[in-house]
Amino acid sequence: MNSYEKLRQVAAEDNIEIISRPFQSERIRGLYCDGTIAINQNITTEAEKSCILAEELGHHYTTTGNILDQKSDWNRKQEYRARLYGYNLRIGLTGIVEAYEHGCQSRYEMAEYLEVTEKYLEECICCYRKKYGVCTAVNNYIVYFIPSLTVCKMV
Repeated sequence: MNSYEKLRQVAAEDNIEIISRPFQSERIRGLYCDGTIAINQNITTEAEKSCILAEELGHHYTTTGNILDQKSDWNRKQEYRARLYGYNLRIGLTGIVEAYEHGCQSRYEMAEYLEVTEKYLEECICCYRKKYGVCTAVNNYIVYFIPSLTVCKMV
């Protein structure tokens, strides 16, 4: 079962309906409203669908009300929380460490291994850099974000 199928199963267990719909704007990739997630039917890769679905699940679990107006500080905070939820669900610090242990040498290889898009991986790393700063520890590893993504095993 790939990552998209696993996320669909998570959604089904919580009675969240997932539908594929055409959107008038190509910029809209996914939407969440009242227990239903709509994913743009023009999205063709499972990796991109899983990234979109993870964020929309984040909206289901972390946001309230209509947050479409991103001029509001409160709405932007809720959007950030949903994205962070999605990043943690799809990648997480442990995913970065697992990719390192798997022998991934580039962001492309990491994205392939984690079944996400390179853009999503890059956005996740940027988000973690803002959240954790220079580095953070996870299990027996230190994940550095500055000056670049590096994983070191502690002995």
